[in-house]
Amino acid sequence: MTSIARKDVPKSTALAHIRICDLTGLLAGAGATRFLAAFGAQVIRVEQPAHEKHRWDFLRGGMSPDGTKQGINFGGGFNNHNVEKLSVTLDLKSPEGKALLGRLVSKSDAVTENFSALVMGKLGFTYDWLKSHNDKIVYVANSGFGKEGPYSDFKSVGQVVQPVSGLTFMSGLPDQQPAGWGFAYMDHLGAYMMATAVLGGIISRNRTGQSQYIDFSCTEAGIGLAGPELLDSTVNGRPMRRPGKPNSNSDNFPPMVPHGIYPAAGDDNWVAIACRSDGDWAHLAQAIGADWARDPALATFAARMARRDEIDRRIAEWTAALERGKIEAAVRAAGVPVGQVARPADRIDNDPRTASWGLWPQVHHEEIGDVRVEGVPIHMSETDWSITRGAPCLGADNDYVYGSLLGMAPDEIADFRERGVI
Repeated sequence: MTSIARKDVPKSTALAHIRICDLTGLLAGAGATRFLAAFGAQVIRVEQPAHEKHRWDFLRGGMSPDGTKQGINFGGGFNNHNVEKLSVTLDLKSPEGKALLGRLVSKSDAVTENFSALVMGKLGFTYDWLKSHNDKIVYVANSGFGKEGPYSDFKSVGQVVQPVSGLTFMSGLPDQQPAGWGFAYMDHLGAYMMATAVLGGIISRNRTGQSQYIDFSCTEAGIGLAGPELLDSTVNGRPMRRPGKPNSNSDNFPPMVPHGIYPAAGDDNWVAIACRSDGDWAHLAQAIGADWARDPALATFAARMARRDEIDRRIAEWTAALERGKIEAAVRAAGVPVGQVARPADRIDNDPRTASWGLWPQVHHEEIGDVRVEGVPIHMSETDWSITRGAPCLGADNDYVYGSLLGMAPDEIADFRERGVI
């Protein structure tokens, strides 16, 4: 399929048969249902009424784009993570609110949440309670450490999951402390895996007619990313942190020399270069053009591995004098894998490949106006994703969901709103 700029995209129908009662927040949960909403699922966010001061999704509020006022609908992260969704408000602690949630569950295919493990039980919304309202419901719970076990009552976010799962330990430079990421990587990965769990549960339900309870631990997902390193440590006795090792910019499975991130001319400019074979090295040596690189003593992998630090240092000296675009062009012309270390603006604003992919669609938000948001990094030829509706303002869909979907009369909705139930 040819990638083209995405304009006037029709609403996706891939998951249009699915309705989700969504209690998620932040990114690890909201990112999962965002993915499903982009493919047409009806995702109904259940949120606290406006009078509640403490929100479980603290990303919702923020400053208006012009910097003149703060409000509950201005959160940039929230508005990115919740495009194509609906919003209803509901006091989950009141008897009427609990009853309304039960009615919404009865009309849904799945219930999703990423509270800490004990919250749903304390509110009374156990799996058995959900099944009592819908005996075919798929319940997906996403937490840092799962619903059971010695750490189940601990709270976490992506920046906690990463070090606890061991990922931070694996990221760093030789003889330096573990670096980790300032970026909540596991929130993103956790969201993708949670979306997979929702779809897997629904497929199973559709085949068997049985409800499903899916307990998902973000920390266990992080540990799953460390498979080769865990094997190397337990089987070969080579831990990731040891004198002189590792350089997390280098590939150890399989090892390649050179393989790393090298400085380019200017402030904080970098390029990545990887030699997969002796042939790659010969071609890179020609691109470098220096006698040291063409030395026959470096022709084999074993010889280069023994002088890995020296080679990295010499390549860095070569790249540091050149503009990163020129390095990329020269090394690519030699047939060797290379790429600039891109800043966000490089890819988002200045790369024609990103524009042609349509990864940053523009949506309309009722209070903010037209804004650009993240798309989905895949395309389907027949039922592609669509993102055209901005994130919902708080409670924007109360009348539709409670009236059209649940059949409540307008005066009943008005009474519930006045009493703070919704």
